Amino acid sequence: MAEALGLARLDQGDGFYLVAWDGDRPAGHAYLALTDPPELQDVEVVAGYRRRGVGSALTAAVETQALRRGFDRLRVTVGVDNAAAQALYRTLGYEEAGLPPRRVLGTVMIRTGPLEVDDTLLTWHKRLADAGRQGGRATPRT
Repeated sequence: MAEALGLARLDQGDGFYLVAWDGDRPAGHAYLALTDPPELQDVEVVAGYRRRGVGSALTAAVETQALRRGFDRLRVTVGVDNAAAQALYRTLGYEEAGLPPRRVLGTVMIRTGPLEVDDTLLTWHKRLADAGRQGGRATPRT
């Protein structure tokens, strides 16, 4: 499974992955970092499953897990040029957190090896008390 999805934060140690499945095939994943505040990270949907609700279901599952752990807010960073991700998070109730954009430039070491990054990130958040009003919830498997 790690080969199919990457799971770049698998050894990060501060959270866990939730994986969406289609039978015995992984369709996507999302990472819940149990930081303060908690963060939705590393959302990836396999190409053949995009625009089919997998990203929304994964986000809802992460929100549910954060709520179960007593958090009332969830944060996500999204690339300034990633219009598709921004549209998804807006639809799901996320809004700007009031923090300035953050430029990330250089080499980041992840489980799968070095990754060259040149991006400007926006920080958004969502009050989780509103999570139940955003549609159905997925059943996560960690």
